[in-house]
Amino acid sequence: MSNPLDTIIALHKRGEPVGITSICSAHPLVLRAAMAQAREGGDLVLIEATSNQVDQTGGYTGMRPADFRDLVHRAADEAGLPRERVVLGGDHLGPNRWRSLPAEEAMARADVLVAAYVEAGFTKIHLDCSYPCADDRTPLTDEVMAARAARMLAVAEKTAAATGRAGELRYVIGTEVPVPGGAEETIEELRPTTAESARQTLARHRAAFAERGLDHVWPQVMALVVQPGVEFDHLRVVDYDRDRTKELQRVLEDEPRMVFEAHSTDYQTIPRLAALVEGHWAVLKVGPGLTFALREALFALAAIEAELVPEQDRANLPDVVERRMLAEPAQWAKYYTGDAAEQRLARRYSYSDRMRYYWPDPEIQAAERRLLGNLTDRSIPLPLLSQYLPDQYQRVRDGSLGNDPVELVLDRIRDVLRGYRRAATPSEGRRAA
Repeated sequence: MSNPLDTIIALHKRGEPVGITSICSAHPLVLRAAMAQAREGGDLVLIEATSNQVDQTGGYTGMRPADFRDLVHRAADEAGLPRERVVLGGDHLGPNRWRSLPAEEAMARADVLVAAYVEAGFTKIHLDCSYPCADDRTPLTDEVMAARAARMLAVAEKTAAATGRAGELRYVIGTEVPVPGGAEETIEELRPTTAESARQTLARHRAAFAERGLDHVWPQVMALVVQPGVEFDHLRVVDYDRDRTKELQRVLEDEPRMVFEAHSTDYQTIPRLAALVEGHWAVLKVGPGLTFALREALFALAAIEAELVPEQDRANLPDVVERRMLAEPAQWAKYYTGDAAEQRLARRYSYSDRMRYYWPDPEIQAAERRLLGNLTDRSIPLPLLSQYLPDQYQRVRDGSLGNDPVELVLDRIRDVLRGYRRAATPSEGRRAA
């Protein structure tokens, strides 16, 4: 069976510098923005859930794979985007969530995880067994990681066959992958994967698949995750430099159906994203960069609210977020070091955007709804809009955007998505760095 992603991969392998954005977010407004962008551009939309976000017991969002699928499909339906233009992906599927357990117990849970994703209709599956478990010798060898990936592959293929979708799945492999949720430390140095290491990863995985009698599945491997030298920490972005990956770019020349997948591309400039696509990173993953833009828009609206709404009626969203993050520090405390002032700045404005873990909080959701409601009931004066959301102000002025708070937020998120589309679509007239 084919997969909608096959067309993009085939075009890329024929020499066209095309790619696709992988959107890693569960926030309803981010999903609405993604669907609107895809509908307007006539594109596929690839939405991915990460294993720490969505798993068989709920993850940090409280959603199982079927719940996430339903959330995404509702967003597509509401946007008028046909469901056949929506591709669902599972990111970092493996034992990461259960690293504190012995390997066999962790892998048993990973088997259940990947089966749940496939049963729910996810067709892009990232097999990520790069994380050591409690009784593992470290560092893990390529043989161990590949064998575990092959074990999960067998589960995925069996599940696909049982649900009448044999041959539909597309896989992503790779052992040099960023930690799900972001780095815990400040980045001092970042080296791209070597060509030799990438070739070894390919060889080990191919051999592990064959050992399980799954060598016929190799053509379904659509992407290899390698480190192109891009990342971000709390205050800094490491930009892509194509000169550092010249040898690496040639690794997939003998793989007719495979491209690279780039993680942590958030905050790269459009020319550098375009350079990644031209270097065969045809899948560009973005997550925190989208909720960062969401936060920018919502906090801008909160500043407008402070000018327009009596104090007793304000949502005070930034204050509510701060209070809830302080009350439940598990998602940021080990990431944001420094004194109290530095931690406060990071909680609000860090590139790593640990705030994104808190948007599902009921109090924060209530404050978000109140903020949007307060400004829906009032007309936002254009000078205030110019002060806090200048790009959206220009679009309101030229008539391409309504002066509605929800539309303003969606448009700010789409600013990020528009950049990715320009980078991955040659006809958009972008110039690579």
